[in-house]
Amino acid sequence: MEISIRSRIKSAWNAFFNQDPSTSYNTNGSYYRPDRIKLSRGNERSIVTSVLNRIALDVATIDIKHCKTNDEGRFKEEVPSHLNDCLTLEANLDQTSRAFIQDVVMSMFDDGCVAIVPVDTTTNPSISGAFDVVTMRAGKIIEWYPSQVKVSVYNEAKGYREDIILPKKTVGIIENPLYAVMNEPNSTLQRLMRKLALLDFVDEQTSSGKLDLIIQLPYVIKSEARRNQANERRAEIERQLAGSKYGIAYTDGTEKITQLNRPVENNLMKQVEYLTSMLYGQLGITQDILNGTAKEEVMLNYYARTIEPIVSAITDELKRKFLTKTARTQGQTILAFRDPFTLVPISNLAELADKFTRNEIMTSNEIRQIVGIKPSNDPKADQLINSNLNHPEKESVPTQNAIGQYPPEGYVDGNQDTGPEN
Repeated sequence: MEISIRSRIKSAWNAFFNQDPSTSYNTNGSYYRPDRIKLSRGNERSIVTSVLNRIALDVATIDIKHCKTNDEGRFKEEVPSHLNDCLTLEANLDQTSRAFIQDVVMSMFDDGCVAIVPVDTTTNPSISGAFDVVTMRAGKIIEWYPSQVKVSVYNEAKGYREDIILPKKTVGIIENPLYAVMNEPNSTLQRLMRKLALLDFVDEQTSSGKLDLIIQLPYVIKSEARRNQANERRAEIERQLAGSKYGIAYTDGTEKITQLNRPVENNLMKQVEYLTSMLYGQLGITQDILNGTAKEEVMLNYYARTIEPIVSAITDELKRKFLTKTARTQGQTILAFRDPFTLVPISNLAELADKFTRNEIMTSNEIRQIVGIKPSNDPKADQLINSNLNHPEKESVPTQNAIGQYPPEGYVDGNQDTGPEN
């Protein structure tokens, strides 16, 4: 039964205010986007961010939908719900569905765990489990309690992040499937980040602008007077270099200058390269995947080993927290779909189209939609038939009557076309 507008407004619930989410508030503006994810522990200054962002983008390309299945668990149709709108169109005021999934994955990689907070719902989740999610956001879990969590989530009504305590049963809590590789203190990713920080520190020291010179004076420096004389000589050379337009100074013919700022050989770069290759292997990615030159077999392995566990963690948690047991018994579920033709080159697409239509797997209009051509108006283009075979019109065959006898010879059915009259 359809719910009236008055009842919907009366029962609507907001996670921040526990009141009508349509209430307006006076907010202050900001020069930057306050709801944007801010990486911690220096991740934004590391080359690892590009790898994690690539994985998050690939996860966001997977279509996640609120669906209904048949008795065999096969996809039947999409459910026209607010939750499905959040997953396919708009998650909140600031993010589309794809931007929201990318935010969830990046936050999960950064913290090791992320919370999907249902901000606006049709009913109060604490009172009734039969609620529909109208808007949702990715939140950072600050504190853990036995049955609750404190989450830092962006409040779009006030314009800043706010800490709220919510029950675990109403919040989607997703742990990084690659936690042991990324977020453990001594994991491969954390070790790589520490080595990169050391390498940056060494580079800063090398390019700091210091000359690192040793001046050998023609006399022995043991007494206090000689040391003062040596300091005056050093200060004189510094003044010459600082006051010279091109950084040129002169010395005595008996003085010898040795420069020390030569590249210092260390094994930091070799360790960085070793940890990088190890991280790629543990994440199931290659350099070809990052630069877009990977072959189809490599991409399939990447989607199976890296993307699929992350997508399954998201869909399972959404199914567990945002769908009631009654809805699941009715066949409702959260499914993920990936376009199988994304990795198919144009040269092989024609052959695949012929096989799919000839074996009556896809219609001609479905193939035209993949190619980007508008659908045909021919009714045959929407039928699962093999166009390479002749399909004669269905001929009328004599059928048995009620007592199982065929019509006698010479009997003419009045509904049949007997041809032109003489």
